[in-house]
Amino acid sequence: MIGERFPATLADVQSLFAQMPLPDARALSGAAARNAQLTKPPAALGRLEDLAIWYAGWRGDARPQIAAPQVIVFAGNHGVAARGVSAFPPAVTAQMVANFRAGGAAINQLARCFGARMDVHALDLARPTADFTQTVAMDSADFLTALRTGWEAVDPAADILIVGEMGIGNTTAAAAVAAALFGGGAATWTGVGTGVHGAALDGKIAVVDAGLARHGALARDPLAVLAALGGREMAAMAGAVLRARMLRIPVILDGFICCAAVAPLHVTAPGALDHCVAGHLSAEAAHGTLLDRLGKVPLLSLGLRLGEGSGAALALGVLQGAVACHSGMATFGEAGVSGA
Repeated sequence: MIGERFPATLADVQSLFAQMPLPDARALSGAAARNAQLTKPPAALGRLEDLAIWYAGWRGDARPQIAAPQVIVFAGNHGVAARGVSAFPPAVTAQMVANFRAGGAAINQLARCFGARMDVHALDLARPTADFTQTVAMDSADFLTALRTGWEAVDPAADILIVGEMGIGNTTAAAAVAAALFGGGAATWTGVGTGVHGAALDGKIAVVDAGLARHGALARDPLAVLAALGGREMAAMAGAVLRARMLRIPVILDGFICCAAVAPLHVTAPGALDHCVAGHLSAEAAHGTLLDRLGKVPLLSLGLRLGEGSGAALALGVLQGAVACHSGMATFGEAGVSGA
């Protein structure tokens, strides 16, 4: 069964792009027909109507419910963090993993608030990726293992997926991946992250430039870009989103790092992220540009830049509202209300 077992090789991963399922056409048409009969003026619920129909198509049900949301937080450490690209030391990654597992982080509260199962996967924190200014961050075996971690973390019974991250230095990795895929240079894509400014931000930009200079020749292979410049947590996010597509599980994308992690899927096969919506517009400066490149319009814009999946988890409430209205409202005929 497609989407059941993780591919054995990176070549097999590439082959999945030709096998990606599409939304269920009958569910889409049925959901659109139902939406037209609900007790409201046409388009009165705005984007909620489009969201509900989109969700119905991927779930194969014209009148769906959201009953099993899953939030997964992946954590990884970055060799490039040793170059001073973050305001926090790498030890914070493991400390925050402990906080996630103890239920003390923002994402724990939001997952609980919206009834989502939350899982945490720490990827070999004691062994950071290599410094991408010197060599590839992950060799093929390491990259495949990280993709597999994400793939296997997805619960096939989930009916909506959110992937979040933790990893000191990962805004640097995300900026490098975005710049390699879309061009524009390091300064276009590199922001303050955890709070670096002035000379520290200049140094961060220089680190991204150095990575691009070393690995620019890989730009024609988007997955190779992710392996060379990304992190294990980013690769795991990509693996999870790819698995969700094969299982027709809709995804709410989080901020800049999440979107950079899955951008190689989009570049490899435009349409590969059709099962995804953008949960929010992050305060990380380049996120809006990246969303434009992915063709995604965010649901929320609240000035968030925490990561962890927090913005996507808030947007889960919007999607739940959209689906509840679509599936729970009466039609004009059911309610005995005169239509237009």
